[in-house]
Amino acid sequence: MIEISGFGTVLLFCVGGIAFLLVTLLVGKILRPNRPTPEKQTTYESGEEPVGTAWGQFNIRFYVVALIFLLFEAELVFLFPWASVFGDEELVKETNGLWGKFSMIETFIFVGILMVGLIYVWAKGMLEWVRPKPKESDYKSRIPESAYKRYK
Repeated sequence: MIEISGFGTVLLFCVGGIAFLLVTLLVGKILRPNRPTPEKQTTYESGEEPVGTAWGQFNIRFYVVALIFLLFEAELVFLFPWASVFGDEELVKETNGLWGKFSMIETFIFVGILMVGLIYVWAKGMLEWVRPKPKESDYKSRIPESAYKRYK
């Protein structure tokens, strides 16, 4: 029987993981349907019709809003486990309520910093969004215009 060292075990796990990944990707490539259409091949960016190639410049606000969202979302995720740790009744009883007061002050400081960040972002105009003006279509339908006006 062959005895494997600790490094050998790690190597086997790495090789097994890579092999599993490659086999899974290969099976997926073989089994999935491949029916490309012009619509599937177009670039998609927030529901707007693509203009030009995918290498064109995008409005930086897409990224700024995404980063602001991630920042505030990540910070808010901390509030849930924080509330469960700070709401421990045994600690509050052992410290004669000092733990509860400390946790409330700490939470208000945390939320206050978040609010200062939100006010800063708002004051800088980072949340303003210039909406594009829609272009009217030049498509001529065989359906009379009066049929459309009835449903407006």
